[in-house]
This record gives sequence, structure tokens and C-alpha cells, in this order.
Amino acid sequence: MAAELNNGKALMAMEEVKKAVIGKDDCIFRVMAAILAGGHILLEDIPGVGKTTLALAFSRAMALKQNRVQFTPDVLPADIVGFSLYQKETGKFIYQPGAVMCNLLLADEINRTSPKTQSALLEVMEEGTVTVDGDIRQVPEPFIVIATENPVGSAGTQMLPESQVDRFMICMTMGYPDIDAEIAIVKGKVSRDPLSEVHPVMAAGDLMAMRQAVENIYVHDVLYRYIGKLVQATRKHGMIELGISPRGTIALAQMARARAFLLGRAYIIPEDVAAVYLDVAGHRIRLNSKARMNRVTERAVLEQILETTPRPTVRRKQ
Repeated sequence: MAAELNNGKALMAMEEVKKAVIGKDDCIFRVMAAILAGGHILLEDIPGVGKTTLALAFSRAMALKQNRVQFTPDVLPADIVGFSLYQKETGKFIYQPGAVMCNLLLADEINRTSPKTQSALLEVMEEGTVTVDGDIRQVPEPFIVIATENPVGSAGTQMLPESQVDRFMICMTMGYPDIDAEIAIVKGKVSRDPLSEVHPVMAAGDLMAMRQAVENIYVHDVLYRYIGKLVQATRKHGMIELGISPRGTIALAQMARARAFLLGRAYIIPEDVAAVYLDVAGHRIRLNSKARMNRVTERAVLEQILETTPRPTVRRKQ
């Protein structure tokens, strides 16, 4: 099948990333799935666990043109989307590209900059365009944002608005490495730069072709209904104030398709939906005061929804 034949370069790219990011194979898989699903990734974790290295390794393995912005309070919207500069010789305003004019934008510590600058990313993340002085410009394809943020409450951070968070297909944490992985990281860092070991194994055109293959992954109507029930449950739950948006429903289906593609299937199964549910839904819900008073976490609520929502059985078509 097409999906089974075309995922080889994605698997090769993940193997390259593993050279720089040790002991985080599951994180690498989830990021690749989100990229194939056409989404953006938000990495939330404490400093120093490899979030930036992960993003840079993906850009190298996929031979994508990448820009990196270290977000600070003095970063301006024009730094992100670009600006028009008057050229005396021609008497015209000439567009000066911003950081988004690339294939992969690494937005480092996005929650340290001003809301005005954060909002500059909204249009480009959803539409793939930027508007400067009334002129609309397309960003290169593919366009991916991998943003990192430190946990809210860290020095100098502020919460991202729901409208921005919802535009990230997944939000995930990397966590600390285990002791064996940590020793391997230290040994490797002493002798070399881990990123220097990552080599390009695919190109932008390969990624676009695989994204099309992901779009063609078959989803049974029973599984569409299962996705719908999982989403609806977040809107009716007694401890959730804000449930998953329709954009989140689409993201859940796309991530399930991408997971099936990476595992060599041309169709999704219920386990695909369940496996990506927490990453897609966790940042899209807001708990109410009752949940906060009882110190209930988003993850606990979503796991309860997964357990109580009947999982369908789908037979493969002959």
C-alpha cells in the first residue's frame, strides 16, 4: 500500500534525530507524527532537557531551511513577520522578510515575549501567510513551528492565550532522561557536538509527499464517531470549563492518521486515536475551579475520559 511504501524516509529521519536526542524515542516519534500531520508543536518543559536540540535535529535531518528566534520581552512583531523599508533609489517600500520566511521556525521560550509579538504568529500558523502593510505573502511550504516554553511560574514567563495554544497540534513534555541515557549524553557531549552527527536524509518535497499520503489514510466512520465522542466528553465533563475546539477534533484525526502512517498502515485503529489523545487534548482544555481546588490535573481527567469512553472494534476490509 502507498502508506506502507512511502514512510521510509520519515523513519530514516527519526533515526538521525536519535543521534542527537538520546533516550527520547517516544518524543521523536510524536514530533514526527505532528509534522506529517501538518501541525505545529509546543514543547513545554524545564530548561536543559533538550527541547532546542530536538527541534534543530529535525531541521537538519529533513534538510529544511530553519530560523531560530530567542523570544525575549524586546522581540517585536516585525522581527517575526517582517516589515517594509523605504528604498530611496526607487521611491518604493521593499519588504524585508521576517523570521517566519523559512520551513521550520524554532520559537525558543515563546512565553517570555509580549502578547503582541506572540499574536504575530497566529495568522502564519493557521493560514501559512503573513500580512504586512496590507500585502499578503505566502510563507514557504512546508512551514512548521516548533515552539518551546518553560513552565508557567518560571521567572519571566506568562501564559499563552487560548487562541494561540489551540493552533499547536500537540503539546508535550520531554522530561528528564533516565540514568543510562544521561550518561550517554554526557559522554557524547564531551567528545563531539551531537548535532554534527545528524545528516539530511529527506527534503521538503519528500515531506510534502508524505503529508499527502497521510491525508489518504483511511478512517472508518465508527472511528470518526469515536473521535467525536472523545471530544464531546471534554465539553460535558464536570471538571472541565473549556473543552476541545473543532480545530482540536481535526488535529486528533490527523495525528491518528500520521501515527498509522509511521507504523506502516493505510488505515487507523482505535489505538491510534487513544495514543495521541493526551498530546492533542491536554493543552486545549481548561479545568474549572472545582478541579483546581481538588488538585486534579488535565492528564487525570483525560485519562478518565479515555477509560470511560467505549473503544470501538473495527475489522479491516478485505
